[in-house]
Amino acid sequence: MTENIRRLTGNSRHKDLPMIEVLLGSKNAERVLIYIFAREEGYPREIARFFNTDLKSIQNQMDKLEAGGVLVSRAVGRTRPYVFNPRYPFLAELKALLEKALSFYPAKEQEELQMNRRRPRAKGKAL
Repeated sequence: MTENIRRLTGNSRHKDLPMIEVLLGSKNAERVLIYIFAREEGYPREIARFFNTDLKSIQNQMDKLEAGGVLVSRAVGRTRPYVFNPRYPFLAELKALLEKALSFYPAKEQEELQMNRRRPRAKGKAL
């Protein structure tokens, strides 16, 4: 019971708190939205690899979010990248919530999420 009181009053460490998973109904929905917020776009396999989770569950969440109008996708060859739907009426509020949630992630995970290198470093380029 003490743990529940700590959790409700905010007197526990942030890693013990369920982030916005409670609001979204699923950990994978949180993962998808945080990833796309941090990198501006993403596709299911990339997100599943990053969070080391099941691809099918990520695909299901992305399909659900697209059906709800939160995300939109387009075909790029055989890949289907998803981005936030600019016409989603609560987009500004959702992004504010995601920004706040991301600030509670460990610094290392924040850095990895925001590092968006999609191609190899040029040969001979300094680190």
